[in-house]
Amino acid sequence: MNGRKWLHEVKILCGIFMVISFFTGYAVFGGMPFQGTSAEKEGQRQKEKETAGKAEASESGYDMELPKIAITFDDGPSAACTGRLLDGLKERKVKATFFLIGEYAAENKELVKRIYDEGHVIGNHTYHHVDITKLSDEEAASEINETDRVICEVTGEHVRYVRPPFGVWQKDLELEMEVLPVMWSVDPLDWTTENVDEIVNKVVTEASEGDIILLHDCYDSSVDAALRIIDILTKEGFEFVTVDEMILD
Repeated sequence: MNGRKWLHEVKILCGIFMVISFFTGYAVFGGMPFQGTSAEKEGQRQKEKETAGKAEASESGYDMELPKIAITFDDGPSAACTGRLLDGLKERKVKATFFLIGEYAAENKELVKRIYDEGHVIGNHTYHHVDITKLSDEEAASEINETDRVICEVTGEHVRYVRPPFGVWQKDLELEMEVLPVMWSVDPLDWTTENVDEIVNKVVTEASEGDIILLHDCYDSSVDAALRIIDILTKEGFEFVTVDEMILD
């Protein structure tokens, strides 16, 4: 083999080697080959595997670190609306928190039992939906205790959480009655409108991790909006939890 031919073949072999090296060391950094040590390249490959694994977990719906959000319902149970809401929650495998008015709970004990049996959390919303700051301590305690009595007769458990109507609370009651007030962070004022789109848009544009959504299960429009909200936020990657999970997390 003459020297010129030998040199030509060496150049061809070098070119092939460079092409192979280029593609085996390629990393997604602006289309440039990853120039690093063997350890660095191995680290990069591991990162790519982890990223791919997370993507697969997200697509499959299995992700232990999904952002949590809670959806809550006041003023029920409603004979006209709560059952349909429970059907929708069950279909979507979502647990919610229901803050019940005592007199309505007394009239709809079968709904109270269903809420409890299906794994939702039940909270206290006073017996007559009153502003407890305008009552004496004894009257305020009676409003909460009587609601607790009605619910406990059905579930066998005392109510741990209370949502005071209008969001006003007597701090002393928290110590005297061993109940924990639960407020909210997203309120679309669904009781002021029957426009489902408006309710949905207000919630999904404001909602973020750790939020507690306030809705009511005594309006058809609110039930329709709630189920759409759940569908949208679930697709966006949120996990719906009950308020006790949110508070204790």
